[in-house]
Amino acid sequence: MRFDEFNLCNEVLDGLDAMNFEKATPIQEVAIPAILDGEDILACAQTGTGKTAAYVLPVISQLQEGNYPHNAVNAVIMTPTRELAQQIDQQIEGFSYFLDISAVPIYGGTDGIVWEQQKRGMEMGADILIATPGRLLSHLNMLSADLSQVSFFILDEADRMLDMGFYDDIMQVFKELPKTCQILMFSATMPDKIKQLAQNILKKPRMIELSVSKPPESIMQTACICYENQKMPILLDLFTSQKPNRTLIFSKSKQKVKDLTLMLKRKGFNAGEMHADLDQDQREQVIRDFRNDKIDVLVATDIVARGIDIDNIGVVINYDLPNDPEDYVHRIGRTARNNESGLSITFVNEKEHRDFKVIEDFLEKELYRLPIPHEIGPGPEYNPNANHFRRGRTTGKGKHNQGKNRKGKRTNFRKNKKK
Repeated sequence: MRFDEFNLCNEVLDGLDAMNFEKATPIQEVAIPAILDGEDILACAQTGTGKTAAYVLPVISQLQEGNYPHNAVNAVIMTPTRELAQQIDQQIEGFSYFLDISAVPIYGGTDGIVWEQQKRGMEMGADILIATPGRLLSHLNMLSADLSQVSFFILDEADRMLDMGFYDDIMQVFKELPKTCQILMFSATMPDKIKQLAQNILKKPRMIELSVSKPPESIMQTACICYENQKMPILLDLFTSQKPNRTLIFSKSKQKVKDLTLMLKRKGFNAGEMHADLDQDQREQVIRDFRNDKIDVLVATDIVARGIDIDNIGVVINYDLPNDPEDYVHRIGRTARNNESGLSITFVNEKEHRDFKVIEDFLEKELYRLPIPHEIGPGPEYNPNANHFRRGRTTGKGKHNQGKNRKGKRTNFRKNKKK
């Protein structure tokens, strides 16, 4: 379906034409008419399906043509991270190029000057606020934000906000909204807690649930079945055989991201890290360096990485297995954008075989197994029916020689090489 088939205002269509946007995605085809009709919606669609445009386009079109106050906040978009808030702000700027629409991003991790800029933007009547929950609540508590005339309230990546513990914050903001406010919820997953939140804040919502799409065929998906203490040697072997460029590595914790980045730097690679312990200036600098090829390898956690919008990522490496198939699709979907090809490599340690089988069952195919280099291997035999696997021979006391000493991982690896 073409965008000019929707009942969008001419200025929005002019902006889409200037950006070479012609055809709507499936989520846009369903969501845009529903929002224009004034319905509350609960939409389940993964990142990368065009959901931002699905709510931004009808909202700015109505703000442009409707009788909304010019000196008040008319729409609030709440999002879990400042990176995503910045990304949405940039998209609104592009879509509203021909419109008389103003937007202000509201997020923490900044100094007093930025706070005053945010406060002034709201006082002057910014049409749209793109806000993280904590910072918006701070402005509400300081009486520098007035949501009494808001007509549109959008929760983007609602599941992530609940995962991060923002339920109470969301409800506090909700209480500040007028009863007539149209509420739009977008989530990549539909757990019970999302359904409960929807029951509490939505009015006869239109349910839009698109099944999680499979990764594009242009991504060559591979897996490496290995022991946990083999991951770093395998990664270094990969990077030694082919110099990394525009490579994104996902890990499960802030500390592990820091450790991986430090190890790669010590080995001479241009690596950067993205996690919640970095302040705003540091995060923005890392993203700029990655975009400008000053960083070849970016190591990131899942939550922070949601705000990364970078084209031409050639390789995505799941150093740690994702929690579920949806996270897997989200992660590897960072590569092979704009009809380009890409590569994904997923490390599966000795305790993750069952979880990995869930991902392969969802994909309805077996991923190509990357061999472990001879000097590093052998790895464990893949057995998704077993609870977990142990490496090495047992001693007379029934204990295993390998993997017991946290500080001895490198020593064990060397012993294995000598055998």
